[in-house]
Amino acid sequence: MAFFIGRDREARRAYGFDEIALVPGDVTVNPEETDTSLAIGNTKLQIPFLASAMDGVVDSQFAIAMGKLGGLGVLNLDGINTRYEKPREVVAQIAGAGPEKATQLVQELYKEPVHEKLVAKRVCEIKEAGVPCAVSTIPQNAAKWGPVAAEAGCDLFFVQSTVITARHKSTKYKSLDLAKFCKSMTIPVVAGNCVTYGVAVELMETGIAGLLVGVGPGAACTTRGVLGLGVPQVTATVDCAAARDFFFKKSGRYVPIITDGGMSTGGDICKAVACGSDGVMVGSAFARTKEAPGLGYHWGMATPHANLPRGTRIHVGITGTLEEILYGPSRTDDGTQNLVGALRTCMGSVGAETIREFQLTEVVIAPAIQTEGKLFQKAQRIGMGKG
Repeated sequence: MAFFIGRDREARRAYGFDEIALVPGDVTVNPEETDTSLAIGNTKLQIPFLASAMDGVVDSQFAIAMGKLGGLGVLNLDGINTRYEKPREVVAQIAGAGPEKATQLVQELYKEPVHEKLVAKRVCEIKEAGVPCAVSTIPQNAAKWGPVAAEAGCDLFFVQSTVITARHKSTKYKSLDLAKFCKSMTIPVVAGNCVTYGVAVELMETGIAGLLVGVGPGAACTTRGVLGLGVPQVTATVDCAAARDFFFKKSGRYVPIITDGGMSTGGDICKAVACGSDGVMVGSAFARTKEAPGLGYHWGMATPHANLPRGTRIHVGITGTLEEILYGPSRTDDGTQNLVGALRTCMGSVGAETIREFQLTEVVIAPAIQTEGKLFQKAQRIGMGKG
């Protein structure tokens, strides 16, 4: 529904996670009997959780731990891990910097060039552990590092930018032909990030195996403040899910969409999947784990930009192990741990045995969902009142 925001200027209403709620179903299902698997290309995950390609979240060690627990950690090929032999030592420098110096330090440390031998080395480290390997790079570097990663044994190659389209215009440099790139790669390509129906359809037509949804919602991202860009994640997910379903009817090829960013609790993740997402990509939740390299800190992928940083280093603390964050037992009361348990329990409550069934859940606009009956929690800053 569109509204006039001024003379002859319409704007569509968009919704975020805090503005909707999921309606319980007519039938309930045992949560332990729900199927939460996600397939991207030939890679099948037990759980639909991906860890963001951020240097404070994913390195080789974390990706291995994530893979062994059924999820997928995506390694940033444009980051610290491919610039330095001992990335954890460099990440520790960033974690130890004062707030006023953090962005400048990140910019300085990222001036070291990416080394081809380290790209291959990181992929091999992950594959030697017997888990799927996924890596990410910006479009400008995809043609260079894609073949290197594939030859080293990588399973999935992510091409990510703040905003990605199938048609990019430039007279100053050669832009990536995504369709040509997908055809040239021997492994599936996932592209991001996108928030609109039309662009999602065009991207799927290039041959991508998955699509990341979200512009600016991440906890460490400042895109919405710096550029004013973004669509709240509920509306973005619904629109891109509609594009996926249209493309499936048109082509017979199902391209999973993955909501990327803006989810801080199990409830947010449940809403993302119920609104049409096939999986979620999360950063801050995993940055809180003992296994993450960032020592309780993480920063956006665009933080190192030399001219216009669109991310910042934030402190999230260390609250538990990766297993506790994913599977529990939860030691917090705010939905930040046992995320898989939350997803399964919600699926059971709406009567969904599979992710595809869960995507049919009834959704209501609920402006009071965060405050109704929560006066004592808010006053005492516990549970849902911590924020």
